[in-house]
Amino acid sequence: MVSEPVTSRRVLRIALPIVLSNATIPILGAVDTGVVGQMGLAAPIGAVGLGAVILTTIYWVFGFLRMGTTGLVAQAKGGGDLGETGAILMRALMIAGGAGLVFVLLQMPLFWAAFKVAPASTEVESLARQYLAIRIWGAPATISIYALTGWLIAVERTRAVLALQVWMNGLNIVLDLWFVLGLGFGVAGVASATLLSEVTGLALGLWLCRAAFAGGQWRDWARVFDRARIARMMQVNGDIMVRSVLLQGCFTAFLFLGAHLGDVTLAANQVLLQFLSITAYALDGFAFAAEAMVGAAIGARDRATLRQAAVVSSWWGGGGALVLGVFFWFAGPVIIDVMTTAPEVRAAAGRYLPWLAAAPVISITSWMFDGIYIGATWTGAMRRAAMESVGVYVLAVLVMLPLWGNHGLWAALMVLNLTRALTLGLRYPALERTAA
Repeated sequence: MVSEPVTSRRVLRIALPIVLSNATIPILGAVDTGVVGQMGLAAPIGAVGLGAVILTTIYWVFGFLRMGTTGLVAQAKGGGDLGETGAILMRALMIAGGAGLVFVLLQMPLFWAAFKVAPASTEVESLARQYLAIRIWGAPATISIYALTGWLIAVERTRAVLALQVWMNGLNIVLDLWFVLGLGFGVAGVASATLLSEVTGLALGLWLCRAAFAGGQWRDWARVFDRARIARMMQVNGDIMVRSVLLQGCFTAFLFLGAHLGDVTLAANQVLLQFLSITAYALDGFAFAAEAMVGAAIGARDRATLRQAAVVSSWWGGGGALVLGVFFWFAGPVIIDVMTTAPEVRAAAGRYLPWLAAAPVISITSWMFDGIYIGATWTGAMRRAAMESVGVYVLAVLVMLPLWGNHGLWAALMVLNLTRALTLGLRYPALERTAA
C-alpha cells in the first residue's frame, strides 16, 4: 500500500494535542488537593492522596492496553484492514471491562492489602476507604479509556484525545468545586466528581471512536475471537506489561534508596522528580506520533516511510528535549523556590539540578525508541532490552551510590536510559527489515 507521507506537519498534528492534553493532568491533581485543603484539616488531604495513589497503582497494571492497542490498530490501518481495527478495539474493551469488573468484585481484599502495604492513621484510612468505595465503581470505565485512547492515537485523531481529556478533567474540576465547596460533601465529593467524569468520559470516548463501530466488524465474533489474533494481542500486551513493571521497579528503587540518604535528600529528590514528570508529559506526544506513523508504515510494509517516521519524529522529540534542558538549567532554581520554602531542601535540590537539566537530552533517545518499537509491536525486543538495562542499572547503583551518594543515584538513573537507548538502537536495523 502507499503510505501517507511523513512530514513535520503530520508529526506536530499528532503530537501537539497530546502535549496539551497532558498539561491538564497536573492541574486536576492540584484542584483535588486544593478543594479538600479548604476543609482546614490534614486528614482529608492525606486520604484523597492515598486513595488516588492506590487506584492509580492498580489501574497502572493495565496501561499496556493503551500502548498495545495503538501499535496493533496502527498496523491494521496501515495494511488497509479496517475491519481489524474495530475488532482490536472490541477485544481491548472486553479485557478492560472484565478487569474492571474483577476489581469491583474484589475491592475488599484489594483495599485490605493496599492498607497493609501503605498503613495510615485511623482517620486517614477511614476517609480513604470512603473515597475508594466510591471511585472503584469507575474501574471498568477508567481501564476502557486506555483502550479508546490507544485507538484514537493509532488512527492519528489526537485532537479527539485532547477533547476527551479536557472534558474529563474539566468536568472533574467543576464537580469538585460544586460537591466539596458548594455542597460540603468532603472526600466523598471528590470521589464522586472523579467517578462521574470517568463514566461520562467513557461515553464520550465511545462516541469519538464511533468509526470503529460503524460497520459490523466489532460484532464479527469469528474475527474478534480468532485464536491467532488473540494470542498475538496477549503476547504484545504481556511483553509491554513486563517491560513496564521492570522500569517502574527501577524508579521505585530510586525513591527507596533516596530515602536512606536522609530527609532533606529525599525531599529534594521528590521536588526534582516533578521536573521528570514535566519532561514526560511534554515529550510524550512525539513518541505517540512515532507509534502511530511507524505502525502504519509496518502495516503497509513500507520500509522507507518507517525510517522517515522514526527520523522526523525523533528530530522533533530531540528538539523538544533540548529546549526543556535549557529551560530547566536557567529556570530550575526559580521553580524549586516555588515548590518548597525549606532553605535546606532548596539548597539540596539546586545541587542536583544539573542532572535534571541533562535528563531530557540523555533520555529522549530511549523514549523515542519506545514509541518506534510500540508502533512496530516489537514488544519482545522491548522486554529483553528492559531486562538488560535493568541489570546494568543495578550494577550502576551498586558502584555509584557508595562512591557519590545521591549524585551516584541520579547518575545510575541516567545510565538506565542510556543503556535502554543502546540496547534498543542495536536492535533497530532488524526491526526496520521487517517492513520490507
